[in-house]
Amino acid sequence: MRASRINYIGEFGWELYIPTEFTIAVYDLLTEAGEAFGLRHVGMHAMNSLRIEKAYRHYGHEITDADTPFESDLSFAVKLDKAGGFIGRDALLRQRETRPNKRLVQFLLNDPEPMLYHNEPIWREGTLAGYVRSAMYGHTLGGAVALGSVEHPDGVDADNVKSGSYEIEIAGVRFPTTASLRPLYDPKSQRVKA
Repeated sequence: MRASRINYIGEFGWELYIPTEFTIAVYDLLTEAGEAFGLRHVGMHAMNSLRIEKAYRHYGHEITDADTPFESDLSFAVKLDKAGGFIGRDALLRQRETRPNKRLVQFLLNDPEPMLYHNEPIWREGTLAGYVRSAMYGHTLGGAVALGSVEHPDGVDADNVKSGSYEIEIAGVRFPTTASLRPLYDPKSQRVKA
């Protein structure tokens, strides 16, 4: 078995890689030993909600092959000075010199009642700016939380996000929202590093 101290939900955690023939026995041992620590089962929707609250990206939802690392705030994962280069390096170097016209932004509805699901329009200062890519109710944040792609011809950076007022449209009604380029939950990742 391999235990890796990583997670995909924004909390201190582990991922276990177990040969198939041992999974049931390990599962039984963990659930029995975990009772003393309050270990309990959670579903995929709960884990997805936590992931979105922490602004962790999911390939196929928040990021696709049409998004660059700078647009997705994943530039930390790219080694631009890699020996021998890589396909797309020159385009990334050019994009690094300017503000991307598109960025992934996290949103929290100011009203805790409405629900977000996926693909709702995002409005900035009354102009359509993008669409929600993933959303769930954020139990830790106390309202519907979303990750959405926002575009602006002058570029999207922290100043652009902070200077605008945003709304997300649900069934024809626009709801004010808080926008952030940093995770709204544990932005310094202190819980993950505990």
